[in-house]
Amino acid sequence: MSEEDSELERLKAKRLAEMQQNISSRKQIETPTNNLPQKETKQPRDILVERLGFRGIEVLKNAESQFPNDTKMVIEKLSELITSGEITEILDGGKLLMLFRSIGLNIRMETKINVEQDGKFVSLSDKLSSHSYDDVDE
Repeated sequence: MSEEDSELERLKAKRLAEMQQNISSRKQIETPTNNLPQKETKQPRDILVERLGFRGIEVLKNAESQFPNDTKMVIEKLSELITSGEITEILDGGKLLMLFRSIGLNIRMETKINVEQDGKFVSLSDKLSSHSYDDVDE
């Protein structure tokens, strides 16, 4: 029985060490999350980027390159609305583009139209250029 007792004591000690290690690692993880000033120092652009959906970042980058000063003001106002809770939805590229256009900023986006040709999608310009070459050969 003494062998079983020693085996049991060894297993208890091993389990106790694992539990202490889990507790210490949990404390290390919880320590950085208690630093609330990190959330307060987020930049307005970062707050907005977290709320952007499909192609939203593409629209935002085009707006920043074409109208940097106006876009900066829009970003600040949108981040204020997001932090206050008035905007709770995800802003996709279409909604963001409509917002910029409604305030008078005509953001130009690169447009690409793909068509199916022989089971593959090719750009419309490539398809039209291949047709013009086919017409010349005949």
